[in-house]
Amino acid sequence: MDGSQIAADDTWTVAGRTFHSRLIVGTGKYKDYELNAAAAEAAGAEMVTVALRRVNLSDPSQPMLTDFVRPDQFTYVPNTAGCFTGEEAVRTLRLAREAGGWDLVKLEVLTRTAHLYPDMEETLRALKMLIADGFSVMVYATDDPVMCKKAEDLGAAAIMPAGAPIGWDTCVQNRVNIRLIVEQSKIPVLVDAGVGTASDAAVAMELGCDAVLMNTAIAEAKDPVRMAVAMKHAVIAGREAYLAGRMARRMYADPSSPLAGLI
Repeated sequence: MDGSQIAADDTWTVAGRTFHSRLIVGTGKYKDYELNAAAAEAAGAEMVTVALRRVNLSDPSQPMLTDFVRPDQFTYVPNTAGCFTGEEAVRTLRLAREAGGWDLVKLEVLTRTAHLYPDMEETLRALKMLIADGFSVMVYATDDPVMCKKAEDLGAAAIMPAGAPIGWDTCVQNRVNIRLIVEQSKIPVLVDAGVGTASDAAVAMELGCDAVLMNTAIAEAKDPVRMAVAMKHAVIAGREAYLAGRMARRMYADPSSPLAGLI
């Protein structure tokens, strides 16, 4: 079996929906919706997140995201970017469901801080309300295994621990915690935030994550479409490396050729 066949057979599932691509892209910060669509296609993405408060989905007098990043081509996942309370988040996602029928959603309830880490108390409170209202919820969370387990136990469809603060390009800052979250979770784990370049995406996948979500790394690249292609290959490479199983770590040199039986 060649590498392309392995990649084609390696799928993941969230809320009953199955995907081949493990790269999810956002829909913010692009120069325009046309470039956003080109980058999403170049990334091979099947799922896009949509910040309801920051993109145009309803005013036909202005360019609309749905005319370029088409809902019949991509799975839309509305998110609650810009929400700071549970009530704001729930209201936003109810409006999204009324507008487009979307019930697979991304919940993020942020703190009013420079780092914009999620407020996990408010997040868990909103999660309960959304699940009771029939939503399938992917939860943006801190990289805290305890909080991620609480979200899973409440019924989250996926856990999305932050690799680093939103918009940073510093890669996964706490690899130990991400690995612990992956090991304990029975639902998909997706690194969200902190990816700046292709090697960062590969690291996240090598830790065993089911997928990676990114926005700024592609949207703010000098060539977003080319970066999208790089991220596509990085996610595939990281996943294949994880499945292959890395060599044992060593503290000292070990010759590539055996020393025994030398002539």
